[in-house]
Amino acid sequence: MPTLDKHQNSPSFSHINAQGQAHMVDVTAKAETAREAVAEAIVQMHPDTLAMIIAGKHHKGDVFATARIAGIQAAKRTWELIPLCHPLLLTKIEISIEPDVKNSQVRIESLCKLKGQTGVEMEALVAASTAALTIYDMCKAVQKDMVISQVRLLAKKGGKSGDFGADND
Repeated sequence: MPTLDKHQNSPSFSHINAQGQAHMVDVTAKAETAREAVAEAIVQMHPDTLAMIIAGKHHKGDVFATARIAGIQAAKRTWELIPLCHPLLLTKIEISIEPDVKNSQVRIESLCKLKGQTGVEMEALVAASTAALTIYDMCKAVQKDMVISQVRLLAKKGGKSGDFGADND
């Protein structure tokens, strides 16, 4: 949702300046605070594909371990992928990957933390989505119609805009 501009009563986007041009937000004057964000992604697949991953029988190796490392690497490089993101010194990145056999899907959850001047929502989202894409990449030879869905922010803490919880809204 757009933020309210200090000089207007209508919503505005923080990455758009008064001339309507995209720009990187200046965080110079912001105080360093503890910040964290949690995001998720879901990968839906055939039961046989999930069983192969869980059994460790995939010919490319440990799918979940590779996806976890990919998510961590992606979080650290978010500023190189998303044009207006700041380079951040993340102090914690955690990727959890849980198979859900009953629903034939994999749920990925990412957590990013730091003490800094800007939030880590994008880093958490990039981490979760990259882990999901890595699962797809490693399994596409077995199944091409997997579906990646529900890439979303679950929660954030810290910063001027305060805390957010997806289940609270």
